[in-house]
Amino acid sequence: MTRFLDTSVFIRYLTRDDEAKAQASFALFRRLEGNEETALTSDAVIAEVVFVLQSPRLYRMARDRVRALLEPMVWLRGLRLPNKGLYKQTFDLYCGTSMSFVDAFSAAYMESQGISEVYSYDTDFDKVTWITRVEP
Repeated sequence: MTRFLDTSVFIRYLTRDDEAKAQASFALFRRLEGNEETALTSDAVIAEVVFVLQSPRLYRMARDRVRALLEPMVWLRGLRLPNKGLYKQTFDLYCGTSMSFVDAFSAAYMESQGISEVYSYDTDFDKVTWITRVEP
């Protein structure tokens, strides 16, 4: 049986702000790492984890720290994530520019689909050399 993996489980493990929940989450991630269990999550959950971790009102983590903590989790063998293959490039863009995580994911997704033009008022896309931003 596959279950859905919510943002809160990632956050409890990564922040250890509730030790009992952190330990239970760690045990789950170990089972996922060993492919003893499978869980499905979504790109929205990963984006929310990044948002929460870097939020100035919450954990204030630097981009490189967020990447160091979260990227290995994305690659757990038992974790099903529909666009898993996009996350290396997403983290590269997220850490290598000032783009938001969602914009970095969008750029990686665009490239995977062979799309090089984006309708947007967001000038962060101008930081990616192969993207042409077009205002509607």
